[in-house]
Amino acid sequence: MIVLFTDFGIDGPYLGQVQAVLCRQAPGVPVINLFSDLVPFDIQGAAYLLPAYSAGFPPGTVFLCVVDPGVGGSRPACVLQAGACWYVGPDEGLFTLVARRAAQVAWYEIPAADSAAPSFHGRDVFAPVAARLARDGSVAGNSVLREAQTWADWPDDLYRVVYIDRYGNAVTGVRAVQLADTTLLKVNGRELKRARTFADVDSGAAFWYANANGLVEIAANRTRADTLLGLQPGTPVAL
Repeated sequence: MIVLFTDFGIDGPYLGQVQAVLCRQAPGVPVINLFSDLVPFDIQGAAYLLPAYSAGFPPGTVFLCVVDPGVGGSRPACVLQAGACWYVGPDEGLFTLVARRAAQVAWYEIPAADSAAPSFHGRDVFAPVAARLARDGSVAGNSVLREAQTWADWPDDLYRVVYIDRYGNAVTGVRAVQLADTTLLKVNGRELKRARTFADVDSGAAFWYANANGLVEIAANRTRADTLLGLQPGTPVAL
């Protein structure tokens, strides 16, 4: 299958145009829209979501990942093979955490097609490469094995809000397994206790918990945590 992980949004033509290329060039291959509402331009935040939410997909899955404020510029286009899965997208740090946590990796650089629109590599460069990988498991013939750019200064866990869902829950870049059950999370002057799930706290109460994908998430029972606590992407959290 091909899995989409983008900041394109569901409004407008961008997501549909990418899906059309995939359906045309990889007919019969399922296309899953995992994220279409990543925080625009926030490469680092998306990099911490990707390993958490790509876990559990079957071997051979192709992740088409586009958060690309440098589109059309000098940044390379790349393919990462991490374990048994493939990741296709711009090399601006988006695959840093996936690569760091994988036992085996291989990187390939892919050139931009001459016919590619300089402002839409998601459709004209990355989608065709993802389709080919899904069809026959091969990287484009003129790709070259390469060393990727690495963001060694990025921490293993990112202590800030990286995504807010439609319910107002705030996902962080912190793996919950790193924290004890008694850990207090401090955000905007409030200290939050850990709870197992929403029903374990009073209506309107804020808390943090290990979400279904293993990340620390800040929530409130039956209300929006982002409104209650003044949260937005980029809001720092501390222990």
